[in-house]
Amino acid sequence: MASSTFLPSIILPILLSAVSVQAHGIASALVVDSTFYDGYNPSYQWKSPPPTVVGWSVPDDLQNTFISPDKFNTPDMVCHLGAKPAGAAAPVKGGDVIEVQWTPWPASHKGPVLDYLANCNGPCETADKTKLKFFKIGESGWVDKASDLWAANVLMNNNNSWLVRIPEDIAPGNYVLRHEIISLHAAANPNGAQSYPFCYNLAVDSAGTASPAGVAATELYKAADPGIKFDLFSHPTAYVIPGPALYSGALPVSQSKPAAITATATGVYAYTVAARARAAGAITAAAAAAPTTLVSAPKAASPILPRATPAL
Repeated sequence: MASSTFLPSIILPILLSAVSVQAHGIASALVVDSTFYDGYNPSYQWKSPPPTVVGWSVPDDLQNTFISPDKFNTPDMVCHLGAKPAGAAAPVKGGDVIEVQWTPWPASHKGPVLDYLANCNGPCETADKTKLKFFKIGESGWVDKASDLWAANVLMNNNNSWLVRIPEDIAPGNYVLRHEIISLHAAANPNGAQSYPFCYNLAVDSAGTASPAGVAATELYKAADPGIKFDLFSHPTAYVIPGPALYSGALPVSQSKPAAITATATGVYAYTVAARARAAGAITAAAAAAPTTLVSAPKAASPILPRATPAL
């Protein structure tokens, strides 16, 4: 009888093939300042030890599925099915533009693209996802009505990539980036909209001080919202992007084909505040001015993955 250790080598290609035939993409990686940071891939479940990456794991999504409106009030809505915190974070600065890379996205799955941040108020690697409060930093919906061009189509046309800019005014710290496509191709039907949220850990270095209020991901949308229950094929004249209002400090970014990757991630990052001396229970002025730093610990470098070629 074959050893059980041989089984993953047999079933893994089958499972990954099953994932690929589903027409839905996954947000698979980040690029920050031309540096590639590996996200989560379902195949990592069969690697021992699994790689340490900046993307939250989604071990329950072997069929590359979505969150339907009847599950919008469940923890799966935070960062996808059974999502667990990433073990690393990508270092970014306030004002930086982040590129989110997707596997190929189908042209038929039209809909908005939305981005949120939540301050972990501590290490995101151990964050309780049900307690994260998200504020919206980016949104795009129906881009061009004449050509029926939606944000998801723009993402697909730009090598399956999306750009999001980190607000300059937020306080430094550890944040979760929640990046999402909502597909509307079946949204005319009850429970027909399809949410595809994916999360990444970010270590944000910033001179800002803002702490925007947010809401739990389970409270972002309702099944009856006009941007969720929407008939894509009824000749609509307008579309209301769902979710809370855009954060006042959000920074616009022009979507374009991304630049070349020049490096891969070589460290595991976390935001730390320098130790501050205390005297008689008060922080001294000198200590209050202590610098903040991003620290790293070595890990295996992530491979550069080829960019997906958009469908013609």
